[in-house]
Amino acid sequence: MPPTIAIVGRPNVGKSTLFNRLTATRAALVSDMPGLTRDRREGEAELSGHAVRLVDTAGLEEAAPGSIAARMRAQSEAAIAHADLVLFLLDARDGVMPADAAFARAVRQSGRPVILVANKCEGRAGTDGFYEAFQLGLGEPIAISAEHGEGIADLAEAILAALGLKPKRKGRKGDAADATEESEAAPARSLPVRIAIVGRPNVGKSTLVNAILGEERMITGPEPGLTRDAVATDFDWKGRAVRLFDTAGLRRKARITETAEKLSASDAIRAIRFAEVVVVLIDAEHAFEHQDLTIADMAAEEGRALVIAVNKWDLVADRQRKLKDLRETAEERLAQVSGVPLVAVSALAGQGLDRLMAQVLASYEIWNRRIPTPQLNRWLGEALERHAPPASKGRRVKIRYMTQPSARPPTFVAFTSQPGALPKAYLRYLTNSLRHAFDLPGVPIRFRLRKGANPFAKD
Repeated sequence: MPPTIAIVGRPNVGKSTLFNRLTATRAALVSDMPGLTRDRREGEAELSGHAVRLVDTAGLEEAAPGSIAARMRAQSEAAIAHADLVLFLLDARDGVMPADAAFARAVRQSGRPVILVANKCEGRAGTDGFYEAFQLGLGEPIAISAEHGEGIADLAEAILAALGLKPKRKGRKGDAADATEESEAAPARSLPVRIAIVGRPNVGKSTLVNAILGEERMITGPEPGLTRDAVATDFDWKGRAVRLFDTAGLRRKARITETAEKLSASDAIRAIRFAEVVVVLIDAEHAFEHQDLTIADMAAEEGRALVIAVNKWDLVADRQRKLKDLRETAEERLAQVSGVPLVAVSALAGQGLDRLMAQVLASYEIWNRRIPTPQLNRWLGEALERHAPPASKGRRVKIRYMTQPSARPPTFVAFTSQPGALPKAYLRYLTNSLRHAFDLPGVPIRFRLRKGANPFAKD
């Protein structure tokens, strides 16, 4: 496992900007607004040939017990406790603030190796702050500008030295052979299943993520909108690699006015696009509100496998009747993904998690399913016999054959004499019949029509 490096410091000193710079991504939200980051975000980086794991943290600040800021600080302290190395950032333009000195003492007391980083040193504005940083007792600071990429090479060199690693040379004779032998010797690693937990604000997404992970990985509380960015966590679920995304709550666009919420909403939507399975979490007491359906439809439009998780199930009295009603509602109002699985859970009590994860992995397998062409065409012949295509302008529309060019989601192409003549109702008939015949519940099905001759026909 690669060494873990925690990036810590006061709010708005550039931690997320440095995280994005080192990981060569835009994974962390960046804004002039202090305190935008609230949860720990992890990412991979490569420094001179060595893989490292970076952890972006919330800003360290004094806070009253039980407050949001106190919970954010607890997450940052947990990151320090699990880190192999700590990067302590300060804003060189502001100089050393009283909070910097207080938190520097806390970092020293942790016993972790520390590198002092003076950020925002571009130009002359940060010169005084750079020299003030010596008084923190964390050694000689490294001057960088995370935004402009200045000093990053020096920082990478210091990180490797602190971890006891040497830069790897490139292009040495025998490197290719060594890499080949290593790759052949190492067992094949399966890619993690990417799962996004999405839903309206305050339905319990972060609580559910914590319950699945078995640790307080995300800050939780009664306040809506605690999660601001989509935080990915890699873990192993019964031998299966999983990457779990906790996302910010999605409200209707008309209600989103604050800059932080706009950034959070766009990050949640991006998580849906990068996910393979989307778990839409709904509140059992207020199930299938308009926004729930909008979010589910968004996931289906993106072609993602869909699972509905009904949270706060421990508060439901007549559970059998409630579950029956919810399934009928899902079938009626989510007809575009007919058969979408619905799982009752209680994130707070940790109930239903095994069933949920089993259903998520089952939906992932369906989403990846491929159907052999001979089976598809046998089904097509039977479907056409049951219900022939309608005529268009006095001419019968002929569907000659079909195939599945891709999965993820299952995508089918039918070759017909008049692609534009088939009504949507008939395409729905074919899609629903296909879903039922090959057991494809809860995943979007792409059904395309093309004009073409039958390649099996004899000249």
